[in-house]
Formats: sequence, structure tokens, C-alpha cells
Amino acid sequence: MLRNNPDVSVLIIGAGINGIGTFRDLALQGVDVVLVDRGDYCSGASAASSHMVHGGIRYLENGEFHLVREAVRERNLLLEKMPHMVKPLPTTFPIFKLFSGLFNAPLKFLGLLDKPAERGAVVIKIGMLLYDYYTRKQKTVPKHVFRNRKESLALFPALDPKVIYTGTYYDGAMHSPERIAIEVLKDAQSENERAVSINYVGMVSSHETSVTLRDDVSGEIFELRPKILINAAGPWIDLVNARMGQRTAFISGTKGSHLVLDHPKLRQAIGENEFFFENKDGRIVLIFPLLDKVMIGTSDILVDDPDDVVITEDEVRYFFDLVGRVFPHIHLQRDHIVYTFSGVRPLQHSERRDTGQISRNHKVQICEPGELLDIPVFSLVGGKWTSFRAFSELAADMALERLGAVRKISTEDLEIGGSKGIPRTAADKETYLAGLAEAYPVGKEWLVRLFERYGTKVESLLEAEGKDAGQRLATLPDVSVGELRYVLAEEDVLHLDDLILRRTMLGVLGRITPDCLWEIAQLCAAVLGWSAQETEGEMRRFTEILHHNHKMDFNTYIGG
Repeated sequence: MLRNNPDVSVLIIGAGINGIGTFRDLALQGVDVVLVDRGDYCSGASAASSHMVHGGIRYLENGEFHLVREAVRERNLLLEKMPHMVKPLPTTFPIFKLFSGLFNAPLKFLGLLDKPAERGAVVIKIGMLLYDYYTRKQKTVPKHVFRNRKESLALFPALDPKVIYTGTYYDGAMHSPERIAIEVLKDAQSENERAVSINYVGMVSSHETSVTLRDDVSGEIFELRPKILINAAGPWIDLVNARMGQRTAFISGTKGSHLVLDHPKLRQAIGENEFFFENKDGRIVLIFPLLDKVMIGTSDILVDDPDDVVITEDEVRYFFDLVGRVFPHIHLQRDHIVYTFSGVRPLQHSERRDTGQISRNHKVQICEPGELLDIPVFSLVGGKWTSFRAFSELAADMALERLGAVRKISTEDLEIGGSKGIPRTAADKETYLAGLAEAYPVGKEWLVRLFERYGTKVESLLEAEGKDAGQRLATLPDVSVGELRYVLAEEDVLHLDDLILRRTMLGVLGRITPDCLWEIAQLCAAVLGWSAQETEGEMRRFTEILHHNHKMDFNTYIGG
């Protein structure tokens, strides 16, 4: 379709969450909009998040009150509008000092402090009171709780007994950010037939008002002529702009890495709490309950090349050491690691020495016609997962103004994907599932599993796959053949890693074995029409991605 109709109102380059969110917002306004990404949807910076939907309590210390206010509002909206994907998260801060850090904020305002001193109980209490204040109207999550040493150790027996207090406040958890991105994307496609998204399509060149693109799968090269180009390439924004003929310096990228551990003792120690605290070097770090696994993060290291970020041995040692700061009797070993990932935060350009003090705010940088191309180029700089809707709304409004169009609908009150029509009470949920169980003979327990992953979209899945929705993989008995077939057919999967690392959490949770990889590859081949040679190539590609990008040794997957 695009090959025959190259004229389009808006072209968005980059299908991370900011690009996808802007795509949805413009699609809902009736705009003809095209979204492309040189890789899969949500496979770059947006796939390397800390899985938190949060207001950014630590930004209060930097004086970024507007950012916190906006992020808290957006966090609450996601908890309300996407309850099957975003859950309340009790977040516990272990505290070892009483008055430390009292003068951090004034010194930062005066520009006399880059790296903070350790925050004590008084500072943390003030921060949590302010955080509650920003949450007071929506009342989406409970107020914070402060506990003394005795209460803290009773609740968390493995905690370091040197702790004097713990403070628990509430944010949100998104266990599968990539699935949220897919649901946002699919909403856009379903609402506007002139909203077109294509993964694995990259920009080759540009000239005046045209952009040349290449389809990585077919090898086909084609041209589009947008009225506005939106550069949502995240850490690659400056590189994309350079391809348009001019160097920009909009981004200061910092690397964040994480480990995923299969460690039952640590998982039991944290319960359903995220532990969010200050390491010895002042870096805020986390220990996160990722379903039945534990995720540890994150680093914050300035980088020049966003294509060359992987976890290092120094980071692994750093993560192991930080666990010992709060749980001194829990020991970690390399064989606890089931997955690692790294990404680059596309932060606004800054000369600050301490990466933790670089603003997490967002901004649309506009290059007017004649500066890069003969059309306006909007670069979506900064931002964070939690605030993607607000950032997308800002970018969409600016694009609508240039197009001479008006906003038809706000995204603020819209439910997303499988949250549309979702039952809100336990009784309504029971009735809803009972009705599905009567219509589709796949078992009540299995329906609950599918409902937790897909919300009301489970109806489409069951209708499409029928009895096959209850058929299980031989190598993973808690994964249904019908579920995977539905995802393959409906969610633009082109490669094995799309399915295993982003449409599902199988890879992130370390559940892939050689036999499992082979079984899933055969299923993909049957649905997507791969030849035996293509299937073998996809298994090899997946193995290489795990080895190079995630530092996991899976060479045995291809018999090597």
C-alpha cells in the first residue's frame, strides 16, 4: 500500500514506546501516519526498562516537581486503565542512617553538589510524605508506611539487622513492558486503517521532502513523502538526524543493565516488594520481584554508541555486591543468572558529571524546514516509560497544529488493549470467567492464566484458536499452542526472538531449553511458512542474539 501511495501526513521513525504512543495518538485523531523501526517493535531502549511504572520519588531531591507530578498522574492512569498489565507495587526503602542527606537538595539548587550523601530516615520520610501528597486526589495506591527495626525484621527476616527503619511506598509494576507496547500499537491499527506500522524497516537516506526506506525482510526499497517526520529513535536520535545531513547533540545516553536471577531464597526474602535503595556509591538500585524470578538493576553509565551495550563483568559484580548491602546472608552465584539485558536511556543532552542527576524529563526538539529536510523534523528527546502517554500527547498536539488539524479525542481516559471492558470486581471477574469456561472447554485454571496475560483480548484468542487454546507445549506444559499461534498470527512476529523475548516472557524468565527452542521454532515455521533452512537460520539467529546481546551461552541450541 505504501509503495503505491508515498504521500503521508506523518512518518515516525522508531517504534519504542514513545514512537508507538505518538502513533496511537495521531491514529485516534484520524491522521494518516506511518510508523517504522529498523528492528522489532519495542526492541531497543524500551525493552531494557526496570519494569517500574513510577512517579520518580528520587526526582523530588532534584527539584523536578513538575516531572514527579506528571509521572504520578500517568502512573495512576496506567494502574486504572491497564489493570491486567500494570499492578500496584509495594516499594521498600531500607534505611541505615537518621539525619544523613538533609542538605542535599539546597546544595543541588546552588550547584554545589553533584553526588548525594546517603539519604537518612528524615529525608526519606519527607520524600514519601511529598509523594503521598501528589497521589492524594486519585487514591490509586495506599499511603506510605514507616517501620522501625523490630517491625522491619519481623516482616523481612533476611534483612540486614543494622537497618534502623524501612519505608514502604507504592508505585506500579509492569512485568511485560513489550506486551503493553504491542497492545497500544494494535489499538492504533484497529482504530484507523490509514495508520500503518511496519517493523524491520529502516531509513536508508533522505532528500528534501522524501525519505528512502528499506524493508529488511524482503530487501525492497521504497520512498515516502511525509509532511512531518517524527524522530522517535531514542538513543539513536542524533544518528538518525545525521543521516538527514546535519549533526545534532540532543542525547546524553546512559547505559542501564539488569540481571534476572532464579534464586528462590532471595525471591522469598523480598516477598512481593521491590527493594529500592542506595548503594554504597550513592547510586539508587533495585531488587525487583519479576513473577517467580528476581531482577536486579541498574547501572547508569555514559555511553557513546547505543549499538554496543551489553552487561560487563564489573556490572555483574556490582549487582551481586548490592544484594549483600541489604541481605548480607543471601549469597549469589553465576548459575543463578538466567538472563541479562542492557539498554541506553535517551536522556536530554547534559554536561553533568553525575549521570544520576541528568533530567529524566521529556522534550520535543524541532528542526524547522531547511535545517534537516524541507519539512519539519520533531525529535522526541528524553522521557520515561511511565509518562509515554503524556509525551505522546504533547508530540501529537504539535504535529496536529502543523497539519492544521484539531484533536478529536484525548487518550487520558481511554482503556488500553485487553483492559477494555475488563471486569473490575472479584465477583464480576468470576462471572466473566465462568461464561468463558462454558463457551470454551479449556479449563478454568487455564482461562485464568490467559486472562491475566491478555485481559478481555482472551476472547479473541479463544475464538480464533478454540480447543487448541488449551493444548500445551510438550516442553512447557504451562504454555498453550493456541496462545502462541494467536500471537504469531496477530502481532507481526517475523523472527523467533520477537516471540520469545518480547511477545512472551519465556526468554526473559530463562525458560528456554534446547528442546523448547526446537518445538517453538517448528510451531513458528508452521504458522509463518518458514522452510527448513529458514527455521534452522532462525534458531541460529536466536542463539547468537542470546549470546551476544544477553551474555547467555546457548550454543547447544543448534547442536554446537
